[in-house]
Amino acid sequence: MNPAKRAEIFRRLSSLNPEPATELQYRNPFELLVAVVLSAQATDKSVNLATPRLFQAAGSPAAMLALGQEGLEEYIKTIGLYRTKAKNLIAACRLLIERHGGEVPSKRDALESLPGVGRKTANVILNSAFGEPTIAVDTHIFRVANRTGLAPGKNVVEVENKLLKFVPEQYRRHAHHWLILHGRYVCKARKPECPACPIRDLCEYRHKTKA
Repeated sequence: MNPAKRAEIFRRLSSLNPEPATELQYRNPFELLVAVVLSAQATDKSVNLATPRLFQAAGSPAAMLALGQEGLEEYIKTIGLYRTKAKNLIAACRLLIERHGGEVPSKRDALESLPGVGRKTANVILNSAFGEPTIAVDTHIFRVANRTGLAPGKNVVEVENKLLKFVPEQYRRHAHHWLILHGRYVCKARKPECPACPIRDLCEYRHKTKA
């Protein structure tokens, strides 16, 4: 795919949704961190159903640490892998207090040192909480990047590096939100909705669906 096509793809996605945002509900960087950790192998919807009550009871690292693992599990047991996630979040809260004064750090290495926080989670936090032009490659972005020809790669790191290289600078801040939403609602895994796709004529997918 050539640079002109890539630029036009993001111009169109930008015009349709100038200020995209994560669908996870949060009010501050700590709540975002918790929500993103909980969203691993779970839907944003299931996370959003559980977190309002949780954040009311434990909206800070200290308050969540005070719940303890079993206490936290009671709030998130409707979410997949909740025991592992509770264990990681309690450990992360402890480190946030011990190393960062109870604040979520804005540096990648510090974020990735927290239990339960990998590269994708760190990218989401850096982008959504701190305005960094990072791209968090999830299954949706990986699919869209490969299917359309936008930034094909064999693994998420390869796709991320290509996107950071190929996405025009003015679109980098919001690129991962546009691509996630496009993959979630239009360029779906089983059957992409090609007739309704705003970038259909730019996409290089050979097996486009018909109405």
